[in-house]
Amino acid sequence: MASRKRDIATAINPEDVFQTPGKKMSVDRTPDPDFSRWGVEETCHYLRDEGLGVWETVFREHNVTGVVLRYLKKDDLDKMGVKPLGDQLRILHSLGKLWRIEEGPQTNKVFNDPIHGHVELHPLLVKIIDTPQFQRLRNIKQLGGTYFVFPGASHNRFEHSIGVGYLAGQLVKALNERQPELLISRRDILCVQIAGLCHDLGHGPFSHMFDAKFIPRARPNISWKHETASLDMLDYLVKKNELEPLLKQHGLVLPQDLDFIKELIAGPLETNAALPWPYVGRSKDKSFLYEIVANKRNGIDMDKWDYFARDCYNLGIQNNSDYRRYLKFARVCEVDGEKLICTRDKEVGNLYDMFYTRNCLHKRAYQHRVGNIIETMITEAFLKADKHIQVRGSGGKMFTLSTAIDDMEAYTKLTDNVFEQILNSSNPELAEAQQILQNILRRRLYKCLGQTQADKSLKVTQETLHAWEADLAESVPQTGALAVTLLPEDFVVSVIQMDYGMKQENPIDNMRFYCKTDPTKAVPIYKHQVSKLLPERFAEQLIRVYYKKMDDEGLVAAKKHFVQWCMNNNFTKPQDGDVIAPELTPLKESWSGKKEDRDDENVGSRNLQQKGVKVLSF
Repeated sequence: MASRKRDIATAINPEDVFQTPGKKMSVDRTPDPDFSRWGVEETCHYLRDEGLGVWETVFREHNVTGVVLRYLKKDDLDKMGVKPLGDQLRILHSLGKLWRIEEGPQTNKVFNDPIHGHVELHPLLVKIIDTPQFQRLRNIKQLGGTYFVFPGASHNRFEHSIGVGYLAGQLVKALNERQPELLISRRDILCVQIAGLCHDLGHGPFSHMFDAKFIPRARPNISWKHETASLDMLDYLVKKNELEPLLKQHGLVLPQDLDFIKELIAGPLETNAALPWPYVGRSKDKSFLYEIVANKRNGIDMDKWDYFARDCYNLGIQNNSDYRRYLKFARVCEVDGEKLICTRDKEVGNLYDMFYTRNCLHKRAYQHRVGNIIETMITEAFLKADKHIQVRGSGGKMFTLSTAIDDMEAYTKLTDNVFEQILNSSNPELAEAQQILQNILRRRLYKCLGQTQADKSLKVTQETLHAWEADLAESVPQTGALAVTLLPEDFVVSVIQMDYGMKQENPIDNMRFYCKTDPTKAVPIYKHQVSKLLPERFAEQLIRVYYKKMDDEGLVAAKKHFVQWCMNNNFTKPQDGDVIAPELTPLKESWSGKKEDRDDENVGSRNLQQKGVKVLSF
């Protein structure tokens, strides 16, 4: 027995017996998930975890830290003294796992997407998809009321979000493979993919109709966008589904990486917006990552590439741009001390095609005259139903359609199904809202009187629109007037901004390009260097007027009022002006098509200013 105790005592290392807790922690601590910040000890810790501890002494002798792991090659291991080929390959394979998300049918889930084909997504992304907050997007139309005009536009935010998550991953992985010196980590890749997947979580019923039309009228005193709700919904999704342990298990560092994901979606957090580098998720050397999901610099991002391709496919409109070429030629260059995503000089035409496609989609589909007025009518129905729709939120508190945005539990329950809920309700207080929705289904829509433009862009408020509606009722034609009395509430005026995504600016001016001879140097390419056939302006403002009533005589009178109103305000002649009011259009000399009456235009601008309309210059 005494001999056995002596054997045990000699087997115990005295240093282990008296080792302080601090020393033990320094040996066994878990490495930072961002390998580029590892010291020698963290690198050796990783080798031991991978079963390669026999070589940790060699790595210590050569002071190998995390920042150089991306550059280690077989020849470097030879020089370090790692001679066995098998061990060299094992080390390189293990190090490769630090910046690659392992892909394969055993771990990833495959989605068969009509746009991108067979899409593989990381298990963490699948866990996010399989939550009620994300599944909600299955019931929100990507194009809102446009589906009432284009029968194929039945796709939803769900598939678009999966597409953006996939494309965001493809771009960041392409940059990672092409430029290992960027030190893109697995954390970075996962965060970018999650941001692409979750960027539209905050959309409400009928997508942009909810945040652009309904909320501004229901709650005019707040400034709210769906991006704001996306951040709140992401927090709620993580908390409600207890995903924090899973995020950490896959190497994410909280709350830093969650803040990074939010910044990728919506830009800098408000508290940091005024700082020289306003982001907290990643430092300036990773600035290019902020251009992948929602590019604030030039608008060229994976969100647009997906919805252009997806919307064109479902609308039956030709897509003139090719996101695959963008993925093929994208690389990061340093410009004025900041790392930016650039593309080949020969791709400048492809980018102009992309924005031309965007403009075509807006003109032909997104801003379709009938689709727009249907969304206006749905908005009016929602406004009438607002206080009568009750949605249970957190703590059992009840919310209305317009206040549900203040509580994510309530907001999760708001989808396009609100339309059916109102339509099929037995609540007599919803009768007016039901009638509007019935009119939509029976195609009893407000009639478009025409479309016009001011000579300069105008700053238009709700008060401006109401004033214009009153002016329309009072614009009795100079000749050919009908014995019909029209009221301001008979008209709806809609103002539409059409641009290339950056108001009056050319977004390509903010893009940088590299050439084949020196891919490290990026330069701007301006419009005059590309083609003389490109647009001179990159924004325009359209003014549309609708008549609410269904009577034919009132419609004829309203069209003449509309033409007279355009004449009074010196707006452009409606395209069918000579047909609907042939007795009026010859009275305005500048509409003759023979010459422009600049004095008349200036008078029109002065008249608008006197009525409180701010005239802007492009």
